[in-house]
Amino acid sequence: MVETYEEKSSPATAAPSMVWDAWGVPAGHQPLSEQIRGLLAQVFGISGDPVPRRAETEVPLRASALTAADRAGLSALVGDEHLTTDDVVRLRHAGGKSTPDLLRRRASGPQDAPDAVLYPADHAEVLALLRYCAEHAVAVVPFGGGTSVVGGLDPVRGRFGAVVALDLRRLDTLTEVDPVAGTATLGAGITGPQAEELLAGHGLSLGHFPQSFEFASIGGFAATRSSGQASAGYGRFDDMVQRLVVATPEGGLDLGRAPASAAGPDLRELFVGSEGTLGIITSVTVRVHPVPATTAYQAWSFPDFGTGAAALRAVVQAGAAPTVLRLSDEAETGLNLARSSDVGGTPVAGCLAITTYEGTEAHVAARSREATELLSAAGGTPLGEAAAQQWQHGRFAAPYLRDALLDLGVLCETLETATTWSNLDNLKAKVTGALTEALGAQGTPALVMCHISHTYPTGASLYFTVVAKQLDDPLAQWAQAKRAAGDAIVAAGGTITHHHAVGADHRPWMRAEVGELGVRVLRAVKRELDPAGVLNPGKLVP
Repeated sequence: MVETYEEKSSPATAAPSMVWDAWGVPAGHQPLSEQIRGLLAQVFGISGDPVPRRAETEVPLRASALTAADRAGLSALVGDEHLTTDDVVRLRHAGGKSTPDLLRRRASGPQDAPDAVLYPADHAEVLALLRYCAEHAVAVVPFGGGTSVVGGLDPVRGRFGAVVALDLRRLDTLTEVDPVAGTATLGAGITGPQAEELLAGHGLSLGHFPQSFEFASIGGFAATRSSGQASAGYGRFDDMVQRLVVATPEGGLDLGRAPASAAGPDLRELFVGSEGTLGIITSVTVRVHPVPATTAYQAWSFPDFGTGAAALRAVVQAGAAPTVLRLSDEAETGLNLARSSDVGGTPVAGCLAITTYEGTEAHVAARSREATELLSAAGGTPLGEAAAQQWQHGRFAAPYLRDALLDLGVLCETLETATTWSNLDNLKAKVTGALTEALGAQGTPALVMCHISHTYPTGASLYFTVVAKQLDDPLAQWAQAKRAAGDAIVAAGGTITHHHAVGADHRPWMRAEVGELGVRVLRAVKRELDPAGVLNPGKLVP
């Protein structure tokens, strides 16, 4: 039986807004430990106190370029109380949370920001706003949780007189649950925790836990092809999407009639991963599952990354993948375990793998038994529960550590890619070498760490973390390293992005990714759906 709601169900917990110049909320920011500070002093010669940051009320913004006429026209569609040009609000919508984003935001001088922030209430208001903006040459950037790390939220005016942010937080309702089909329909502005809160009332869970989970939105998950940390068990977010409702300047679309169809190309695929350049997703119907009855944890040690990767491949190709399956290389294992010489009483050497299993007691027992046999046969040493539980406890905290490093003058950034199992070692070596060489050529050593974060029968993703001493121009420093890494990814046969999306940062490599004809196809679709070109200019489409 399908459960629908005349009075739509909204979460009881309000979604928090992230701080303007860092990740997350103030409570998550902690000083670096003495051990980490000592490591930074030893490796990079960095010591001293963090650089104090400005209050958001002290940041000069470029004046809003929204005309009085456009303000009146937009206010008429959403109400005066749902349009603001307040500087603090504009600053909080000034972009995403990549390291370059934060470096630009912390720089002196006037900051760029959208000229206004609007809060539409529903699909109809989003449609009306897009039509108005297309007719009056106002660029539009959709804004969910603000977690983009690829320049996907940059307020680009381009040839337009003004740019506005459409904050979708008021689209926060659970409108339908079908427990028989195992689906739920959620507003695009609902955050990960809010989705879990609403679904828990029905004994259900989405099970999508990317690192951005605490702040990112359902619409953002779909628009960027997000992949959660439990993707080995539940799939990527694009696997979960059953139906989409999308607003474009040319009208609305309701896509997805059945679990599968042969009615031509699946048009949902145009918008899953479209990053707000083709339309704005307002509602998503997703696959859900019962809240797991139990969770089991197991950490593993492998003598080297190649052995660990082969073990993960054996498990996945046997159809025995745990809910979470991750493998850190030697450098990342060493850093993550720097505070402890052993885990669960067993010395850790080589590479650390994390597995967790969710479901019924019987399912967890059977799956963990099968996976354990395969991992052991492939050279793994079981380490007990402690490291896996520790990882789960701190799995959303890494961006806070990045920000603490930035405060101390340390450059820290991430990038990711994916390839086939047969090409994995080659891709890892080429990207690691490119990053090390590019940063070393600028006069600073670099620590490049890597882990497998998502697995498939045919291949896996590689997630790199790069740490180096900041130079006088850290933006240029990272740009050079990023170019080298992107070129290395393309040359080695990897994808330019596995789950961070394209945004502005990966756009230079889209021709290599899809080919010249593919670029023409994307441009043709955009011309049809957004002929005025107001939707998120400068992103995705070359």
